[in-house]
Amino acid sequence: MAEKVFKVEGMTCQHCAETVKRAIFSLEGVSHVEVSLEEGKVRVQSEEDIPFHMLKSAVEEWGYRVVGEV
Repeated sequence: MAEKVFKVEGMTCQHCAETVKRAIFSLEGVSHVEVSLEEGKVRVQSEEDIPFHMLKSAVEEWGYRVVGEV
């Protein structure tokens, strides 16, 4: 199992967090997504390593800004 943690800007409410979750779950192999609005962090667990640029693209497609990996 692989895990990535990264910061996302632009999430202001629970709806934003759910949108980011759905965007990430649209990628093949994602098994768990945890979003912290307070910290602006997203933790993704997947069966295999998903390249960071794919996670970034999935989130930014919905108007949020991925700042970088933590």
